[in-house]
Amino acid sequence: MSDAFESPIARQIAVLTAKKRALKTVKTPRPATTRIFTVSNQKGGVGKTTTTVNIAAALAQAGLKVLVIDIDPQGNASTALNVDRQGDVAGTYEVLIDAVPLADVVQTSPDIAGLECCPATLNLAGAEIELVDVEQRETRLREALTTYLGEREAASDPLDYVFIDCPPSLGLLTMNAFAAAKEVLIPIQGEYYALEGLSQLLNSINRLREYLNPNLQVSAILMTMFDRRTNLSREVADEVRQHFPEQTLSTVIPRSVRISEAPSYSQTIITYDPEGTGAVAYREAANELANQGAHR
Repeated sequence: MSDAFESPIARQIAVLTAKKRALKTVKTPRPATTRIFTVSNQKGGVGKTTTTVNIAAALAQAGLKVLVIDIDPQGNASTALNVDRQGDVAGTYEVLIDAVPLADVVQTSPDIAGLECCPATLNLAGAEIELVDVEQRETRLREALTTYLGEREAASDPLDYVFIDCPPSLGLLTMNAFAAAKEVLIPIQGEYYALEGLSQLLNSINRLREYLNPNLQVSAILMTMFDRRTNLSREVADEVRQHFPEQTLSTVIPRSVRISEAPSYSQTIITYDPEGTGAVAYREAANELANQGAHR
């Protein structure tokens, strides 16, 4: 056989082709009830928002009904999903502060059918301070989401997944996300401080579970920005899997320039580069997540 077919690039292409072929035969299961995730990591720059929007987009593309709630004042998830967050547009701020129903602010993403978003507008930047004096300040989002899900059920149009993208800090916005969610999806970058950050996050979740949401569980950990060429990435992944064998997804998200580029075009990687390694990895991760809790 020619050396050309034994090169690293040729092997990568062969693996990618096999993965795409396998994904075409996969049917993503619909959960028995709506699964509500908060996607969280107190450490910034780990691919939290990227993971939120791309897994949501992959699940919606697979035919499921998905809502993304952007509770991060930066609004990056809203931008990636190409929904309006400028001017007088109402969003998460109005839901939390003014008790506006979610049904009044949710927008449909124009790029993928079945994908919706509650946007984070510029007003959300002041919500942390305003929530201090609001009654039931930690559970405002939970109440709004419970009502919205009930309305969808009554209309025979239930949601399959809700993903809440929260800030990389443990303030009132993040606490609202944890109070509303049933499950936590934690993206972890393959680097030295990853496990230390994970330990801190798990301690925070345990404290929140005690007094705010006893049903909250860490159900999935996803390795992001993974570089197979480095020993560090592999060592971190092995250690995470050793400590959390049931929660850690076998899929890893590779470090990819295309994944980083997509939001600047108001797109997810699923629509920006659908045949690339990043899109394939997130579609695999979405399918694995769906199968992991198909009967929950």
